[in-house]
Amino acid sequence: MSDADLEQVPTYLDDKTRLDHLKTRALITSTQIRKARLAQLQQQQAEGGSGSGGGEGGEEEQRRQQEAEARRTILNQILLPEAADRLGRIRLVKESRAVDVENRLIMLARTGQIRQKVTEEQLRELLNAMAGQQEEKKIVVSRRKGGWDIDDDDDDDGGGGRDGL
Repeated sequence: MSDADLEQVPTYLDDKTRLDHLKTRALITSTQIRKARLAQLQQQQAEGGSGSGGGEGGEEEQRRQQEAEARRTILNQILLPEAADRLGRIRLVKESRAVDVENRLIMLARTGQIRQKVTEEQLRELLNAMAGQQEEKKIVVSRRKGGWDIDDDDDDDGGGGRDGL
């Protein structure tokens, strides 16, 4: 039976037979789809040589590039050139600090807290505020230089050692 014959299901057949014809047509169609998909995958592997693993890495790299481009676009919209230059200099010195500042600026822009472009002075104020928060998080541990002396406990009680003899 050809595909043209299957498309023309006879109307004189009872419902069960018509249903069987439709199922057969669907089965043939799904089989053809599977074969076409398999041929397409084999062709992609032959052309790419790396298989499906290389495609996933390319997609991930493309996604990262799109995110980076979106970040640059947002920052260009909210920073004056002088502030952008300062942020670039910060990035040269300490990448993590620049990323933290960028994240804060993007968050402020998305929540509508930035109504005009950020000046260099405003960027400095933000940096100082973030530095103050980071200093509060630091834990300072002070250690004794001489260490502990075993006799330190005995000095307060006034006796019991060789001193009393």
